[in-house]
Amino acid sequence: MSNTQHLEDLTTQVRRDILRMVHKVNSGHPGGSLGCAEFFVALYSEIMERKEGFDMDGIGEDLFFLSNGHISPVYYSVLARSGYFSVDELNTFRLINSRLQGHPTTHEGLEGIRIASGSLGQGMSVALGAAQAKKLNGDSHLVYTLHGDGELQEGQNWEAIMYASAKKVDNIIATVDLNGKQIDGATDDVLAMGSIKAKFEAFGWDVIEIKEGNNIEAILKGMSEAKSKTGQGKPVCVLLETMMGNGIDFMMHTHAWHGKAPNDEQLAIGLSQNPETLGDY
Repeated sequence: MSNTQHLEDLTTQVRRDILRMVHKVNSGHPGGSLGCAEFFVALYSEIMERKEGFDMDGIGEDLFFLSNGHISPVYYSVLARSGYFSVDELNTFRLINSRLQGHPTTHEGLEGIRIASGSLGQGMSVALGAAQAKKLNGDSHLVYTLHGDGELQEGQNWEAIMYASAKKVDNIIATVDLNGKQIDGATDDVLAMGSIKAKFEAFGWDVIEIKEGNNIEAILKGMSEAKSKTGQGKPVCVLLETMMGNGIDFMMHTHAWHGKAPNDEQLAIGLSQNPETLGDY
């Protein structure tokens, strides 16, 4: 089996995890989670340099911060299947006293989670602090972030984006999930932002575009290019064009599944479109 095939099989299993987690509690955000499944699998399997075990300092390894925390189902699935905690724990998603809350939290000490990210717009600021800490510590590893395109309507992002270039924070790669949709509809209808690429470039960032954001090989190639741009005096932005609800035909091409759980029949259809590959929990 090729490594790409393994990553695709893992992505299929992650899609199954997302559907089953959200269905079980009739709550959660499947749309964006499904759209970012390939990215998370590639990031944790191939792109980031990770060390054994987990500690909050993260010295001597790459770090990742999820800013759009509502897509926690994909995050939890990939963390579990990357060995941070038991896959069985996915059964506890959004239950009272679970470590796997609807938005990631830190108070229960869930391995892999370094910040609580329920409030949109804050992840960039936190990641920049971590990136500067790495520089102060003489740690050459990188900091990765993920943001929603609708999330960029939050003003704090742009203060942080301006700060990053002004302070030459060139050990960060911030990825924006460009699916063009948010909970109330198309991003262009809710609050059009024009060219996000032009905005980041105007703020002094290097920008890489991944047009096939649901293609494993395209992600690996694009992120490799992004890594090659680090250390050159500019922060790096990756614009990842994805399909919300990717892999589940009735969830694609619509914002309707941003925050809605499938019923029993819809779950069965979604699972049939993604045959089990690595074993359900």
